Amino acid sequence: MSLNAINTATAGLQAVQAQIGVVSQNIANVNTVGYVKRIQSPVSQNDGTGVNAGTVSRILNATSQKQLRLETSGAAYTNTAANVAMQLDALYGVPGSSTSLDGVLNGYTQSLQALANDPTVSSVRATVASNGATLASRIGTIANGIQTLRTGMESQIASDVKSAGSLLKSIAQLNVKIVAANGIGASPDLLDQRDQAINQLAQYMDVQANQVGDGSITVMTQSGVTLVDHGTAASLGFDSRTVLGPGNLYSADAGKSGVGTITATTPGGARIDLIATGALRSGSLAAAVTARDDTLVQAQRQLDELAAGLAQSTTDRTVSAPAGTAIDIAGLKSGNRITLALADGSQIALVASKDGNAAFRPGDVDAGSVRSFTLGTTDAAMATNIGAALGADYSVAVTGGKLTITRSAASLTPAVGTVGATVTVPSSATETKNSANNAEIALFVDSGRANGLYTGNFDGGSQLTGFAQRIALNPAIKADTSALVLSSPTTQSGDATRPQRLLAGLTTNTHTFSSASGIGGVRAPFTTNVADFALRIIDAQGANAASSLSLDEGQQIALATAQSRFAGESGVKIDEEMANLIQLQTAYGANARVLTAARDMLDTLLRI
Repeated sequence: MSLNAINTATAGLQAVQAQIGVVSQNIANVNTVGYVKRIQSPVSQNDGTGVNAGTVSRILNATSQKQLRLETSGAAYTNTAANVAMQLDALYGVPGSSTSLDGVLNGYTQSLQALANDPTVSSVRATVASNGATLASRIGTIANGIQTLRTGMESQIASDVKSAGSLLKSIAQLNVKIVAANGIGASPDLLDQRDQAINQLAQYMDVQANQVGDGSITVMTQSGVTLVDHGTAASLGFDSRTVLGPGNLYSADAGKSGVGTITATTPGGARIDLIATGALRSGSLAAAVTARDDTLVQAQRQLDELAAGLAQSTTDRTVSAPAGTAIDIAGLKSGNRITLALADGSQIALVASKDGNAAFRPGDVDAGSVRSFTLGTTDAAMATNIGAALGADYSVAVTGGKLTITRSAASLTPAVGTVGATVTVPSSATETKNSANNAEIALFVDSGRANGLYTGNFDGGSQLTGFAQRIALNPAIKADTSALVLSSPTTQSGDATRPQRLLAGLTTNTHTFSSASGIGGVRAPFTTNVADFALRIIDAQGANAASSLSLDEGQQIALATAQSRFAGESGVKIDEEMANLIQLQTAYGANARVLTAARDMLDTLLRI
């Protein structure tokens, strides 16, 4: 009996020692990131010889862990989005300050009002020119800042892809080690390392991890793309661009894309474009892609539209009449448009070009049907070219520069309601005074196209794209500010016709801005004056920054809650461990007392 007692007590001591070792490991790793609490439960021997130490297992709630990863991805997404929104909003300046966009616009508007009130003062004319140049420069500075942000997102994507790829390889390698160690429970340290790697991966992309029978983990995106399968990891690639400009846009066609594309070569060998397939839905990668390809592209488009509106507000004349009534299109230039409003509510937009082969991208022109036609040098050629673009359903006539369009008698297409046209009046940017005494003048020009007129043409690419970076005060105005008043050699210095036209173009006359700008909605173009459009851009960016920040604050709270819940269930609590240690010390002492008593009994027996 005493021999059994010695064996049992010895086994008990060994089991308690092992448990104390686990408790001490828990206490030592209380602040170790990713460490999950361990327990060791002794197992009673069926033959009555005592206990075995049992296996070491982790206290892990899979549901809490899954939620933690989802919230981690969400928090990384909202944090990146909020940072971009705040930086973007800051580019426009503090509202009301003299250097902010609205402050500069207000200064320009006030100088035009002063000029309209008294055109004779040369210093007022100089102020208009100076403020116009400042406004153009401010728009360009903001636009350049937007492209800097886009380039930053491109760099962040490259860095995040590299980090995510490294984590995938690490997870696959840990899978191999865990399987070699005989599966789940064989090595809690390895399991902790793998879980921590997956948690880190969740910062970059939304992932789900599924345990398989041999102890390995299969990692997939929430959209179903396999990233890790047993010991094989997907290979991530990103063809980064060094510097992005307004024309560097994403395309699912890799040969046409102006920005980097994230690809994954899965364990099965398939090559997947993670952007084109929408595989990334959360995490910092998804947020950076959205910022680079959507948020910041739209911000650039808003400024391009604003710059175009400013330029065209001083040069363009719009005419419109019911079908069958002639409209004046004399002086029509490449990029100018003729619009047919049909009886069924649809529109046809005809865009003038040098060769009739203008290439339009989605969002370039807001109309149900967009077609280009070649400018003609004679009335007959113009009528022929417009007719060719419209087809046999319409009859076209041009006489003395005046255009008439009606539906052909045999046509079953909707009738033409009205025909309108937008014509850039000055023949060139240098034409500031002419005998026709036109009030229109090119106050702003395209510095990237030899300081020429802005007409919105598509010859050699969209003139609108990146115009915010290129808009500048017309050098001819800077050289001779009298042109702000004198529209012809005979115009009187006190004639307010042109100054009033410039002011009306900014604050009164309406201009149609593309739905691609997102101002007023994304389903239809928005019509307002140029000054109001500028203020709406500023308001939209401010509202977006506030909304993004609020969303991020809420998501960070959700993440903190998930972290707290996971830590409460799987983390080490010092008070609990110390209480366990006291119990184990008591058990150890009891086993030692049994061992002492058994040995005393054995000694007594041996002395008989």
